[in-house]
Amino acid sequence: MILNELILSALSFVSFTFAMDLDTSSKESICGATSLIIKGMLDYYWGTQYGGTVGMFQPPYYWWEAGEAFGGMLENWYLCQNDTYADLLFDALTAQTGPDYDYIPQNQTMVEGNDDQCIWGLTVMDAVERNFTNPTEGPGWLAMGQAVFNTMWSRWDAADCGGGLRWQIFTWNSGYDYKNTISNACLFQMAARLGRYTGNNTYLDVANDVFDWLTGVGYVNMDNAAEVYDGADISENCTDITKYQWSYNNGCMLGGAAYMYNATNGSSIWETRVTQLLNGAKAYFFQDDIMYESACQTAKTCNNDQRSFKSLFSRMLGFTSVLVPSTRDIIDPLILASAQGAARTCNGGTDGHTCGLNWQASTHDGYYGLGEQMSALEVIQNLLIHDRPAPYTSIDGGSSEGDANAGLNKTSKNVLSNDLDIKTGDKVGAAILTAGVLAILVGGAIWMLF
Repeated sequence: MILNELILSALSFVSFTFAMDLDTSSKESICGATSLIIKGMLDYYWGTQYGGTVGMFQPPYYWWEAGEAFGGMLENWYLCQNDTYADLLFDALTAQTGPDYDYIPQNQTMVEGNDDQCIWGLTVMDAVERNFTNPTEGPGWLAMGQAVFNTMWSRWDAADCGGGLRWQIFTWNSGYDYKNTISNACLFQMAARLGRYTGNNTYLDVANDVFDWLTGVGYVNMDNAAEVYDGADISENCTDITKYQWSYNNGCMLGGAAYMYNATNGSSIWETRVTQLLNGAKAYFFQDDIMYESACQTAKTCNNDQRSFKSLFSRMLGFTSVLVPSTRDIIDPLILASAQGAARTCNGGTDGHTCGLNWQASTHDGYYGLGEQMSALEVIQNLLIHDRPAPYTSIDGGSSEGDANAGLNKTSKNVLSNDLDIKTGDKVGAAILTAGVLAILVGGAIWMLF
């Protein structure tokens, strides 16, 4: 009996080893593999579990990571033309919009950061640019993306470090005095994408301003191989920079620069910036053309958040390859090698297609979780990035309806206000905090203290 059990166990292991059989030249194979990976992602999803919350993944995965995951699933919907999870995606994206449709839902109003909101904003822009099923009630995806942008831009803080967004929205949260790159890089990309989609140059002006601040303060070093650091505290005027480099920071900057290049009809300035950021990405986040999270992966210190960063990074590499054609010869081989490496690790777990963290390994490395699944999903499905139309704009197929003033008459609680004098109705504005909102903030702070 024991011998039979050992034989069955060995046979089971062998079947798992070859479970993720990926033919990188076959859409059917790629979409079949990503379908299995998504099933693994949804093992962590609360929205379909009894007593769970629609649009949320179970602990220890934070709310922002749900936005990242749904962005990957939405891209899969588009690239693989797979409607299996369309209703789940629609329900999740609408359930987490919040009362003002700006992705500050009530379940996050005490803890949400600027970066958290903006990751969901990027996913909503995916919905806009991929013509995902438009809501029939309430504002459209574009208006929601504009609400995210408007509320974030309203918090631009010129009083400290000459500008920039703080990491946290609310004063009582740890990190309120830290201005981090991801929040600002994400705002930069939101502005670039809205400018490209709508044709409104005001958004592009904001994108330029945010980019100039990031480079001026030293968070982004635009050398031949650009370096993108983490951020700094306002107590030292943002001069004591934390010089960790994370793939999603570089990815957000790279993606934003690619959208700016495309929106400005191939500006040579933005082409140079894309090249510099891509050179930095290749130098810092690839070994033998295979992607890795260099700041923590080798040391085996990546936390749950960091184990998901390659997801957003992969998506931005794909967008860049499409929007800036001159980068295709560099990016596509990196995606191919990384997708092959990721697939080799997707043979773990009792399901036989649980993915690992280390794509340089020849098999599953013992790591598993939502981040590993979504990262493998995005890099593999980006093998199809040139098989479908580029992200739409309002003049070439985009159908989502917008509202340039979305989010400006808020009932939720913003801490900072960046009052812009923009006259015309189709231009971007900024929220002005009312005395009532300030009273709510003071009351909330006192409540937290006592």
